[in-house]
Amino acid sequence: MSEPLTERLNAILPRVVSEEFLGGSGIGNEIAFYVFDYPPEDELRIREHVRFLAEHIPKVKPSLRVKHINLFDLVIEYLTNRKLMDRCFAMQREKGDENLLRALAPVLDAEKVAEFFAGAADPDNHELVIVSGVGSVFPLLRTHNLLNNLHSRMGKTPLVMFYPGTYDGKYLRLFGRVKSNPYYRAFRLVL
Repeated sequence: MSEPLTERLNAILPRVVSEEFLGGSGIGNEIAFYVFDYPPEDELRIREHVRFLAEHIPKVKPSLRVKHINLFDLVIEYLTNRKLMDRCFAMQREKGDENLLRALAPVLDAEKVAEFFAGAADPDNHELVIVSGVGSVFPLLRTHNLLNNLHSRMGKTPLVMFYPGTYDGKYLRLFGRVKSNPYYRAFRLVL
């Protein structure tokens, strides 16, 4: 266990339940999107910490309505609702991964998925949205595209994305390797 990661994980709970954080104090008119980046090799530890947060946030702040969205589960639900899962499995078996990815690209357009995400997140009825499963959904969905399409849908509801890679305030680098287009609109949750 890395000590710096432990310190950063310990800082999450007090940060996300604070009035300053939930009220958007100190960020001006910026969108309340936050990234908690972490070494991909610590994925299982992060999953456990997300479960810890889901259990302890209501104990610390019972009135806080929190929604957790796992992006992989969301994409599966989205494809299932569109009655595409059986076709996806068949195409993958018959034509391979690359053909399946090409076929899914228009279906998993970030704007369409963002609309589905917003329905699941229900930002009008939640004060905090936590997002995990970023690494599991790659390469089906690119998070910088999703975040760009969520700006108009999330209102003032803070969104915290757990990101297996690095975020330097300009670039999201999935797994510390896959460079995305510049994304400037999120803040690091804890340094």
